[in-house]
Amino acid sequence: MRFRRLKTLRVAWSTKLDESRIRLARPDALVQLALLGLITGLLAGGVIVLFRLFVEGVQDAILPGVGPENYEGLPEWARILLPLIAAVLLAAMFFWFAKGIHVLGVAQIMERMAYHQGQCTPRAFVLQFFGAAIAIIGGHSVGREGPHIFLGAASGSLLGQQLALPNNVIRALVGCGTAAGIAASFNTPLAGVVFALEVVMMEYSVASFIPIILAAVAATVLSRMVFGDAPAFDIPPTPMGSLDELMLVVVLGVIAGVVSAVFIQAVQSTASRARSIPIWWRMLLAGGLMGCIAWWLPGIMGIGYDSVEIALNGGFAVALLAFLLIGKLVATSLCIGLGVPGGMIGPSLFIGAMLGALVAELAMLLPINVTSSVGFFALLGMGAMMSGSLQAPLAALTAMLELTNNPEIILPGMLAVVVSGIVASEVFGKESLFISMLRASGMDYDTNPVFQTLRKIGVASVMERRVARVAAQIPVSAARELLAATPVYLLIETPGEPRQLMPAIELAKHLETLDIQVGVEAEPVDLLAIPGERLRTARISMQANLQEASQMFEDESVEALVVERMTIPGIHRVYGVLLPDTVERSYKF
Repeated sequence: MRFRRLKTLRVAWSTKLDESRIRLARPDALVQLALLGLITGLLAGGVIVLFRLFVEGVQDAILPGVGPENYEGLPEWARILLPLIAAVLLAAMFFWFAKGIHVLGVAQIMERMAYHQGQCTPRAFVLQFFGAAIAIIGGHSVGREGPHIFLGAASGSLLGQQLALPNNVIRALVGCGTAAGIAASFNTPLAGVVFALEVVMMEYSVASFIPIILAAVAATVLSRMVFGDAPAFDIPPTPMGSLDELMLVVVLGVIAGVVSAVFIQAVQSTASRARSIPIWWRMLLAGGLMGCIAWWLPGIMGIGYDSVEIALNGGFAVALLAFLLIGKLVATSLCIGLGVPGGMIGPSLFIGAMLGALVAELAMLLPINVTSSVGFFALLGMGAMMSGSLQAPLAALTAMLELTNNPEIILPGMLAVVVSGIVASEVFGKESLFISMLRASGMDYDTNPVFQTLRKIGVASVMERRVARVAAQIPVSAARELLAATPVYLLIETPGEPRQLMPAIELAKHLETLDIQVGVEAEPVDLLAIPGERLRTARISMQANLQEASQMFEDESVEALVVERMTIPGIHRVYGVLLPDTVERSYKF
């Protein structure tokens, strides 16, 4: 009796979960998506906090002086040896554990969104966590924001997969995790939301905004509870001196666009040439080259935010700014191009800060009336470089606003990010660093607007649920009982044969003909032999979205898809069927 009661409760709970999954397959399930976005933000924020505590704790332990980034205090031999040790650890990790995963960070998230419905793997999560930690601790010229974004997005993806949620929801949770990653990195929740929508989701809708905003807020709150509410950079007041300086802002935007194009090309060329080299040899090569550059210029080691703060406060001379700019660009291009699992956002901000400060310092040597601080132009350089190299102008502008809490930065910031983005994309024909990395690694990236629309709708939300599973041979009395339940379709199942779908009206017509024939009632009905329409079918998971369904109709050459999910190993439960015209109607709607 107790076992039967538990079984009944289990069936009821499973049914309730299935109904929730079907509801979530709709693109407008705001309440459920909002709750899942909040949970994703907390989960992603927790992972990112653990990552930062681990990395900064080890840096504090092994680096001299105060602060987690004092690589300049290391002796020359240590600046060479540390990247090499990290490279050996990375080579071993990729050799024994990667199993073909060579691209991580934001580029990997974009590839998973474009071709795998946002489904990340636990193996990639572990690789990114420990690989990026080793690279940053070892002084490789990479950022932490890319790993934060990946870890946040993967946290949302793995949560959705664990709950067997529809793929359109998993994609939304990836966006939530992305926003949480940026928000927790810089203490900039709005920039996280904009970056997720602009770069990863590539859409702006209420259904996208609400869960992503909640995720960014949750991750920011969690990060502030651990690290405090201080901004990522200690920036002095940055008002613009006069409108006359807008011309200098335009010049800075143009130069930033040129440097962004050079940066993208350097990363792309390095990655293309390194494709034929085994990943473990690439790690060792990156470690050796990084050690050589670090021996001469230790300021470019690691994330480099300590150097960015000095530039923002006007603490570097012109020559050192130029060396740091060039050194960081070269070192990052080599590290990222060779496959070191770090981020590109931090280095682009570093390069932008040095570039902006350099332009300001040089302008002050000329007979030009420049009254704004060096930090003002350094900040504009950061935004312009982020816009040009990542092709994310709105996210760059929002980040500048949140970092300074100064609305006066909006006008010159808009000008800088737009000019830089146009120069990089239109003059030099460059795509973002993320897409360039994908293409250089032999992968493509498709942003088909039709697919974008279909990916937001789960098959479970538009399938026809009035389906009855029947054997090919069925007694007439059973057929009449079957039709009394008013199914729309009959799924004909024959052992060892492909399943076929028949409109229930065809069986009803046949039974009408039997009614006028005396003595035929005793004969069973053969559903595969009676006159009527029968459709070839294929299976599709209840988690799939309409883009996957559309692709299956094209690839499998079938006329109907049976929506099902494995409830027990080897046992599939049928939830409904999908026809091609349903997909077309949903897109038009």
